[in-house]
Amino acid sequence: MPDTRSKTLILWFRKDLRLSDHAALATAAAEGFRILPLYIREPEAVGTGPLGAAQEWWLHHSLDAFGASLQGLGSRLILRSGPAETVFAALLAETGASAVFWNRRYDPCGIAIDKALKAKLIVDGIEVRTFAGQILHEPTKLKTGAGGNFRVYTPFWKALDNSGEPPEPIPAPPALPAPDHWPDSETLTDWGLLPTRPNWARGFEAEWQPGEAGAHKRLAAFVKSGLKGYRTRRDFPGEAHISKLSPHLALGEISPATLWHATRGLSDDYASEDYIHFRKEVVWRDFSYHLLFHFPDLATKNWNAKFDAFPWRDAPDLLQKWQRGQTGYPIVDAGMRQLWQTGWMHNRVRMIVASFLIKDLLVDWREGERWFRDTLVDADPASNAASWQWVAGSGADAAPFFRIFNPVSQGEKFDPEGAYIRRFVPELKDMPAKFIHKPSEAPLTVLKDAGVSLGKTYPKPIVDHGKARDAAMAAFQGLKAE
Repeated sequence: MPDTRSKTLILWFRKDLRLSDHAALATAAAEGFRILPLYIREPEAVGTGPLGAAQEWWLHHSLDAFGASLQGLGSRLILRSGPAETVFAALLAETGASAVFWNRRYDPCGIAIDKALKAKLIVDGIEVRTFAGQILHEPTKLKTGAGGNFRVYTPFWKALDNSGEPPEPIPAPPALPAPDHWPDSETLTDWGLLPTRPNWARGFEAEWQPGEAGAHKRLAAFVKSGLKGYRTRRDFPGEAHISKLSPHLALGEISPATLWHATRGLSDDYASEDYIHFRKEVVWRDFSYHLLFHFPDLATKNWNAKFDAFPWRDAPDLLQKWQRGQTGYPIVDAGMRQLWQTGWMHNRVRMIVASFLIKDLLVDWREGERWFRDTLVDADPASNAASWQWVAGSGADAAPFFRIFNPVSQGEKFDPEGAYIRRFVPELKDMPAKFIHKPSEAPLTVLKDAGVSLGKTYPKPIVDHGKARDAAMAAFQGLKAE
């Protein structure tokens, strides 16, 4: 191994804001480089940075926490704005760095930027090394038995599960050698990532602890008290059998391999179906990246081109009522308000609200995908697009279009006492459980006793679900007939 102790290396952090299980960081530290940690705010890289305003809030706090962690190792985080090639040209000239490391990313824009930058750096005589670790598999390597790319989740899961355990997570280095000279850094405050006037993210602070420490704290709590019963209880939004690790995964504050290994050796205390099902949810993210890697237009084009002719409705008023949680269907409204108040929504409810937008309102799934990417703290270019196409029936291994969720029966099944509704739709908090999911069917005396006036304190249903279902199926049958 060459002596690298006097050489400066720029370690480019992206959606991998952690010290542990970070292959690029571990390698740089082990080889003795003087490490200059860098984060770039790339204006042109749609999908590689925060996807929307909610995730910008998270990024601010995540970078702040990560910078503090680096200081604890005798290092610091350099912040720069601009196209990656421009930023690197300036930093290489300022520091005399001879090497650049990064962990690979898999979104189309990020891949294109990294490919061009790597070629340029190599021509300029800079050593460039890239590493895996953001997902459990490399999309170029995991293939079907016939050598093709996966289009169906179950065979993908089996192939990944049979490929062996991922490597043990790498511990964080105890210290990081500093470069001889620290270049200037921009400040987080100057980036203006936090909302002001109004501060619509005020409710986020009580819900989340962005950063690597928060991620590991969340994982430990989930394994201790949320994993047992996960398979059968995870669909109940009023209960605690959920991990809420997705925002931490989205910005790489914890690696998927760390989540995988946290469930090893639990069979004595947990039913295997619980941790296996949790692993399957982690692998859905991998499957989504597999799809995005091989179908770069996943967020904007139907995977199944037959849906290109679907007669979507242009209904901005209905879309706005859905966005604001004013549909008159309590489980839908609770989900949309949870999203606005906390930047997150329970997964079962995500499917319900997506089905309602697409199949009750006949609004294009891309409108929902855009709203989610702007309002979710766990916005992810692969999972968000793949999941919306799954509900719409237009994606790979999608649910059939005729699987149309009934928002009333879904609420009654998964929130039977209305705990979730009472939290996020407080105007219905005094409704009896029998009618809390269908206040429009409650007798006037029940509504009066609960202090509910339909059309005033709580909206009437904006569509009739039965008629909307028939209209959706008619549109789908017309699509099939073409």
